Amino acid sequence: MELTPPIEMSDSYPPVQEEVARLAGLPEVRAAFDWFRSQESHFIEWQMESARIAAPPFGEAARGAWLAERFRELGLSDVQADEVGNVFGVRPGYGGRSVALSAHLDTVFPASTPLNILQQGSRLYGPGVADNGTGIAALLAVAGAIRAARISHALPFVFIGNVGEEGEGDLRGMRHVFATPRWRDSIAYSVVVDGAGSDTVVAEALGSRRFEVIVRGPGGHSWSDFGAPNPIIVLARAIEAFSQTPVPSSPKTTFNVGVVRGGTSVNSIPESASMRVDLRSTSMAEIDRLEHALRVAVDQALEAENHAAAGHGRRKSQAVQSEIVAIGNRPAGELAADTRILKVIRAVDAQLGNAAQVQRASTDANIPLSLGREAIAIGGGGSGGGAHTLQEWFDANGRDLGLRRILLTMLALSGVGE
Repeated sequence: MELTPPIEMSDSYPPVQEEVARLAGLPEVRAAFDWFRSQESHFIEWQMESARIAAPPFGEAARGAWLAERFRELGLSDVQADEVGNVFGVRPGYGGRSVALSAHLDTVFPASTPLNILQQGSRLYGPGVADNGTGIAALLAVAGAIRAARISHALPFVFIGNVGEEGEGDLRGMRHVFATPRWRDSIAYSVVVDGAGSDTVVAEALGSRRFEVIVRGPGGHSWSDFGAPNPIIVLARAIEAFSQTPVPSSPKTTFNVGVVRGGTSVNSIPESASMRVDLRSTSMAEIDRLEHALRVAVDQALEAENHAAAGHGRRKSQAVQSEIVAIGNRPAGELAADTRILKVIRAVDAQLGNAAQVQRASTDANIPLSLGREAIAIGGGGSGGGAHTLQEWFDANGRDLGLRRILLTMLALSGVGE
């Protein structure tokens, strides 16, 4: 999950605030809060177990099977995995619509990464332990608290461990959820748990588009074939031109060339070279403009290199060519200020005395938000750092605040009787 600066919050909403205060005072809800505090050692155990199971994008099956078994142990019904690997468990209710609580299963780390997950006091260390070990632990903790405290709720709860949030996973798990009629037609609210913390509410989806630009040519020897078009030089020309593209500060828009590959030796003209480009904005129109600028820069770089090669007597058949492949497309979206889910999370934060800022980010919530659905992404409590590095860490101090926040939000969205 990547955050951008906060959006201004408006005042809370008294009617919703009264309902949240009523829920927080129910004996069974207070019992659930006590259960959160008493079960921290169990949450750490779940978190460490899950983090020790490799789950790169497109390789989440083993972690998904582990989660499905935990869902069954916690008494969830209709536990199943779908065609892409998303894992579901249902807590039945009394309404036709449902409230979804989800956390992504995958991490950014390759399957070969050593998963040496360590505990030192309240801190856990290791790849993926916070992002998204915290979210997975929160799913199980909330399901466990509802069962332990015997909380009845109106709308059913759907617990989802979804695949493909990170990198080239491109939100494929959540896309599949909302392309499946059963879930698309029944999920009224989506609460996404991504990473640690309790101080943010992601209510605006940061859009992004990613490309791999591949340039191919005849290749050759640096001496005897000098003058043959060089794919790396094409990329260099394209990067230089594209990097001059102006971007607005509002709506905030960015671009990045994050990976460049090509060549086999210092004295060889490469047969191919590639780069990966990331475009981001809260405005899809700005992303469209950047994509156009990228394509123009590549076309002009090809033309310049082929023209130079022709000047060295190279035939047209020896020209370089390019291919631009889309490798990621995350839609933008925005939650209206008067939506129920935003009123509820604000009221919950007020009830718990929690200071949180509304922000924009790229998370699984992008998919429902882009479809006009009510969705937010929040943290699973505690604190963390070093995300996407081997030095990642999570501190469990304050986790119960995050869990109380999630539970109250879900109960307020679902409805609980007197």
